[in-house]
Amino acid sequence: MTSLHLFDLDGTLMYGSAAPVEISRQLGVGAEIAELERAFGAGEIGPHAFSVAARELWADLTPAHVRAAFDGAPWLAGIRDVWKEIRERGDYCAVISLSPSFFVELLLEWGAHAAHGSVFPEVPFTRPVDAAGILTPEGKVEVADRLCERFGVGRADCVAYGDSRTDAVLFEAVACSVAVNARPYLAERATHVYEGRDLREAYQLVGVPRPEVEAS
Repeated sequence: MTSLHLFDLDGTLMYGSAAPVEISRQLGVGAEIAELERAFGAGEIGPHAFSVAARELWADLTPAHVRAAFDGAPWLAGIRDVWKEIRERGDYCAVISLSPSFFVELLLEWGAHAAHGSVFPEVPFTRPVDAAGILTPEGKVEVADRLCERFGVGRADCVAYGDSRTDAVLFEAVACSVAVNARPYLAERATHVYEGRDLREAYQLVGVPRPEVEAS
């Protein structure tokens, strides 16, 4: 049976950090983004307000800043290994994140079949953020359904990996879920819970034996 593995980015593939935090660090606006992250986590602002405010903070952002943020981020170990193994099994892997698409889509370089983020203007910015392109937790499920159609699978064939409340709606929609370094709210709603810094270990929790184990 073919599976579709759906990965959140912030706090999931990235340990203890998020794309906006890493981008802001490159521009020296770490304190400002920390306040936005706090307000978002507390429910004081939604995804669109967060994205509009972040775009203003990043007025001087260049592609070089984005690349430096990506390359210097605290990624979990084994991401490319897991995605390579998923591909070799004939399964699919995708990233669905509320973070900016210009950052999320760089993960295609590591072997993801698809990568979806909130649609921001091209960098450097010359246009405002369009509310219609900003993902919400519910929007993650809509993207997942489109990916299911694209890859010929159903929600019952999906495994979702996430860390926070923004992943809860997707966790409820799919058959299998892995809370990765997650807050208690999400961990209580997951079928599997992982704490650590190696995606290969989290991947093994879903009961998918490695190819070499199958052959032996």
